[in-house]
Amino acid sequence: MTLGRLVLAWVPVAVWFVLATHAIPLLVAAASRAPGQAVVWAAVARPLLYWRLAEAGLLTLFASLWFDSLGSGGWWLLFLLVGALATIPLWLPPRSELPPRARAAGACADVARYLVAGAILAWRLG
Repeated sequence: MTLGRLVLAWVPVAVWFVLATHAIPLLVAAASRAPGQAVVWAAVARPLLYWRLAEAGLLTLFASLWFDSLGSGGWWLLFLLVGALATIPLWLPPRSELPPRARAAGACADVARYLVAGAILAWRLG
């Protein structure tokens, strides 16, 4: 595995994670708003964007280990489980200020973020 190949795999995942970081709060706000209430775009903190870039890098290294040594089959299940392990605890109570529908939407969107990243990495590394 060359460094160039890893960087070329990391870039689309990093872009996807940054886009999802902006979109997921809108989805959660839409799921928790009252009917007729507008959804407001909120700024994302710069440290969170830096974390998303680092997270994309770690996930790329993990995917490289998977695709280069263990195999390529079942990637979707692997990334579904990793996404669930990484995000579901964030959306469970005591985050009770959000209604259950908003928590479920946020958790599903975060798991989907990992699943789409896995698809990108399967395309780039598989």
